[in-house]
Amino acid sequence: MTDRVLAVDGVVKVFEEGTQRIEVLKGVSLDVRAGEVVALEGPSGSGKTTLLSIMGCILTPTSGRVQIDGREVRATREDELREVRRRSIGFVFQQYNLFPALTALENVEYALNVKGAKGGEARTRAEEALRRVGLGDRLHFLPRDLSGGQKQRVAIARAISGAPRVLLADEPTANLDTAVGTQTLELFRELAKAESTGLVIVTHDPKVRAIADRVVGIRDGRLAPAA
Repeated sequence: MTDRVLAVDGVVKVFEEGTQRIEVLKGVSLDVRAGEVVALEGPSGSGKTTLLSIMGCILTPTSGRVQIDGREVRATREDELREVRRRSIGFVFQQYNLFPALTALENVEYALNVKGAKGGEARTRAEEALRRVGLGDRLHFLPRDLSGGQKQRVAIARAISGAPRVLLADEPTANLDTAVGTQTLELFRELAKAESTGLVIVTHDPKVRAIADRVVGIRDGRLAPAA
């Protein structure tokens, strides 16, 4: 039995635009284990966001295999991919993507509703997730009344509330100052280790290296030694 929670094997992704055929990923293979923090670095256009989207079952590979928590993702229908995302994957985005009319608690609770948790169960789990990220005193604040760092913590609470096996973060510190960014990264690592969640952070931020177990580079659609 393996502790591998995410694996991409020989993944190729081709986009076709008119008569053009653009090969964005060229046979990428990468494993992530439970509790491991992986930083994925690369310049714009290197394929890192496409790879993250395939890891998160937002995009399907042109060829190659993806496994989440030991189960191969073969689905091509959106409803099947959505079920994989709902069950096993958490996302944290650069722009937070919070609903402005909902409180911090309601934002997290809504995400749990989408995952199938309802009523008191969803409310309790949402409160617990927010307290875990240090926002127990901000449950009923709207996003406009929260700082950038607090908004990102709400986004992290939303992502971990469903107990995902895989957590994917896309430039999560890009809109944060140095001190808050460092605190946020330390929180990411703490949560990944505590929950045995595989964490992949796509980043340009050198601070991520300090909390990563492994740094992986990507250049021109292929994995390469990190610069």
